[in-house]
Amino acid sequence: MQELTHVFPRELSSYPSTAGQSLWEVLSGRVAADPFNAIATLIFALAVVHTFFSARFKAAAHHAQQRQDQRTAAAGQPAQPSVLAELLHFLGEVEVVFALWGIPLLFAIALSRDWHTAVYYVNDVVNYQEAMFVVVIMALASTRPVVQLAERILRRVASVGRCTPLAWWMTILILAPLLGSVITEAAAMTIAALLLARQFYDLKPSALLAYATLGLLFVNISIGGTLTHFAAPPVLMVASEWGWDTPFMLSHFGLRAAAAIIASTLAFSIAFRAEFKLLATRAPMPEIEIPAREAEGNRRLLPIPWWVTAVHLSFMAWTVANLHYPALVIGGFLFFLGFTVATAAYQAAVDIKTPLLVGFFLAGLVIHGGLQAWWIAPVLSSLSETPLFWGATLLTAFNDNALITYLATLVPNLSDGLKTAVVEGAVTGGGLTVIANAPNPAGQALLGRFFDNSIDPIKLLMAAAIPTLIAAAAFRLF
Repeated sequence: MQELTHVFPRELSSYPSTAGQSLWEVLSGRVAADPFNAIATLIFALAVVHTFFSARFKAAAHHAQQRQDQRTAAAGQPAQPSVLAELLHFLGEVEVVFALWGIPLLFAIALSRDWHTAVYYVNDVVNYQEAMFVVVIMALASTRPVVQLAERILRRVASVGRCTPLAWWMTILILAPLLGSVITEAAAMTIAALLLARQFYDLKPSALLAYATLGLLFVNISIGGTLTHFAAPPVLMVASEWGWDTPFMLSHFGLRAAAAIIASTLAFSIAFRAEFKLLATRAPMPEIEIPAREAEGNRRLLPIPWWVTAVHLSFMAWTVANLHYPALVIGGFLFFLGFTVATAAYQAAVDIKTPLLVGFFLAGLVIHGGLQAWWIAPVLSSLSETPLFWGATLLTAFNDNALITYLATLVPNLSDGLKTAVVEGAVTGGGLTVIANAPNPAGQALLGRFFDNSIDPIKLLMAAAIPTLIAAAAFRLF
């Protein structure tokens, strides 16, 4: 690698002193000092806008394919895929948006600096650990032994309500997010989404209840990981830097987060009680398990021995414990894949495609996010406690909340109150959009098939607004 003549991206400490300047003066000064700041943020903004139009791209792809089918039918030719339809469908996949816009960003860096700087940034500066971790933990959490264990445990709780759709719905939306403080938010999202698909979404609820559930799930997962200091990415970013441990998280965040989760779920259950009675009259779709390749000769998969489930849980524990050591995470995952081959008679096919798409999404997001510190850090440092809370909540909707809290650690002399406010805001806003919290793309990937074409970001934002406000009240008023 050619030696670089300067640091990229530019360190925040290298900008001129901003004492006595307004926020606008600070930002305009940083653009004047390095015009590439404005270019990087413009490309990022276009990527965010693209996510809001993903459903329209998919609708356009559907119409393009229909026109192609009509032309081929009129000509007496067999149906064939439309190149335009496939391109539009690709542009409508939310998981590829940020990586797609990473291409013009890469060339913009090369034109602004040079190609070696562009390669250095994406290869040596950007940290892909979180994306890699989510891929592995999501694949592990979605395996047949883990999902069946989670379902058995939650079924015991749901049986208190006779395992009705409402009982399952409340059990999953309350307990799975809280479980995220132990098994990580990504694993909790995967398990919750898989069980909601089986016990709720297969019953074909109305679009209003479907979006309300998705928004509630995203918010509950975002705040549910705050009972410990190691499970939620935005907390993980600050815990060691600020000396926060699990007792601190439980007393300052966890109890209020649990109260907000219960209050939001109860409120939605009351609001939709009539529809839940209707859903109780419908039978869930039978779950189809696809055997692993080595087990395809069997008519059905064998019951899972306890030791197979124990080994799966051990691999999950290994992954969580070695989050910061990519070689150990990847090595453990490869051993896990070998184990699934050896125990194929008990294993459904391991889903790799969905976790990889989610990891691709997060990798693209951190590439863009790493170049937004020039404006996010001054915005955070310019706010007092309550405005900082709402500012972090709003910024989280358009940036991964872990990025927001990480940048807060770069702001000097933050008081304890400001530290608490920024983390509260970051987790509170983590359900407003797909990009607001790292596990959200996993939920979208697993549940997107239950929504027309794709999940509408505006409807998701509206659905998440009420539980977000309830979480805000829990954190700021009590």
